[in-house]
Amino acid sequence: MIENKHVDDDMTNADSATVSSFGDEWTRYDQSALSPEERTRIFNSYFSVFPWDSLPADAEGFDMGCGSGRWAKLVAPRVGRLNCVDASSEALSVARAALAESDKVRFIHANANDVPLAPGSQDFGYSLGVLHHIPNTQAALNACVALLKPGAPMLVYLYYSFDNRPAWFRALWQASEILRVRISRLPGPAKSAVTDMIALCIYFPLARFAKWAELLGVGAANFPLRAYRDLSFYTMRTDSRDRFGTPLEQRFTRVEIAKMLERAGCERVTFSEAEPYWCAVGFKAAR
Repeated sequence: MIENKHVDDDMTNADSATVSSFGDEWTRYDQSALSPEERTRIFNSYFSVFPWDSLPADAEGFDMGCGSGRWAKLVAPRVGRLNCVDASSEALSVARAALAESDKVRFIHANANDVPLAPGSQDFGYSLGVLHHIPNTQAALNACVALLKPGAPMLVYLYYSFDNRPAWFRALWQASEILRVRISRLPGPAKSAVTDMIALCIYFPLARFAKWAELLGVGAANFPLRAYRDLSFYTMRTDSRDRFGTPLEQRFTRVEIAKMLERAGCERVTFSEAEPYWCAVGFKAAR
């Protein structure tokens, strides 16, 4: 587990190149072309272990690293107040546009370790696909949990280190890392052009092949990019840009994530057994 990457001097536990990259990403892929059906399907895969029934009436919580606001759009109608936090002002502009009709959302331009919310004030929190892009993931998770009331749930999605995959699968990822490091250094337009080509030439054919294999009864559980077999090309473009265009990426095993949540002050940690890996929820301990 990597938890202590370089932290920019002018930012609290953040990498400025990564923040800038996400601002560019959400400006280009604002998720307005994502169908409501697909948005809901992906949302449900992330929130499958989230305890909606445990939230109080008019619950207030936070979306740490809200990006384009694509998940906040489905959370806000279910709660009383949602604080959408992001380190990128460009991303927040996209989220504001996406959530313009909601009167339940507050937008906060801040890093995970510097959020102007009172400690112990939030009824829930979630951070999906964000904390592994922060230099010190444990410190950011600690800060998130500190905002919660005792007993409140914290949902996280952190990139997995392929701990449930065969050795050849992990070797493919190691090879792809060589590409990611180089592509992530490109300027925005070139980066998007390259990652779009990756989506077209790699994501799309492999995902559809996995779908055909399943239809033919061929085992495809470990087939690369199987998770995209029923998703749109737009989602593939978005995730290709996310995967290969982001300068800072860290990965964790299921065991490491459980320990990180516990160190942050959570108990009763539960994992989703389905893709995407790993989604986990923990409840802030009463102490």
